[in-house]
Amino acid sequence: MEHGKIEQAAATLLACWRDGSVIASLPDGLRPASRAEGYAIQAHYAELAQDRQIGWKIAATSPAGQQHIGVEAPLAGRLLAGRVYEDGATVPLGCNRMLVAEAEFAFRLGADLPARAEPWAPDEVLAAVDSLHPAIELPDSRFEPFERAGGPQLIADNACARHFVLGAAIPGTWREVDLAQHPVRISGAAGSRSGTGANVLGSPVLALAWIAAELSRHGTGLAAGEVITTGTSTVPLAVSHGDRVTADFGSLGRVSVGFEPARPDQR
Repeated sequence: MEHGKIEQAAATLLACWRDGSVIASLPDGLRPASRAEGYAIQAHYAELAQDRQIGWKIAATSPAGQQHIGVEAPLAGRLLAGRVYEDGATVPLGCNRMLVAEAEFAFRLGADLPARAEPWAPDEVLAAVDSLHPAIELPDSRFEPFERAGGPQLIADNACARHFVLGAAIPGTWREVDLAQHPVRISGAAGSRSGTGANVLGSPVLALAWIAAELSRHGTGLAAGEVITTGTSTVPLAVSHGDRVTADFGSLGRVSVGFEPARPDQR
């Protein structure tokens, strides 16, 4: 894909995010035909957004999630600082159309995991982790219906990254916990959903190894200080204006987020 086309595709998506509009697909000539082209558009999108990148997210880390959006593998996206909130924050839903919350294990790295030909092993990525955090992701997309956009376009749209809530670091004893079997529960006005860390590619640590390998394949590494959130551990929970959601990780802590009431034009 020519650089000019990559720039146009990224600018198109960013304009949709800024005005809250949606599109069925990128125009002919701007539509990525591969994951590599999708990541190239995503990188330029992040550059155009002029917002500091603080880490990465992984979408579609469960077979059900992949089937739902019609992809055969997870997708990596960038976490931008202007869309990240602290535990207990109140977040505007605005033009969000997915309207779901996801309970996720998030790692902050203490060492680089640079791009390399050999895949990173789980024990290697775990050794690079500085801290573990409970987190909530509030995904969204500018494609409607996003379920039909396909992997390359969803990657270009930053893998459905919207808002992200990062909880406090969990005490160091988390390394003694089997994260794959650890229970997670997310609850709000729509009820509750329960799951375990095994719902993200078998384990949050395996998900971390996956994104290190995925980014290596596309010439990008992970850097010390970055936060990587590893995908939803439960079925996503529906949210609405005025709601408050809590993700409970049991002995590993909890994190919550509220949503601003709807304006008259949103009722």
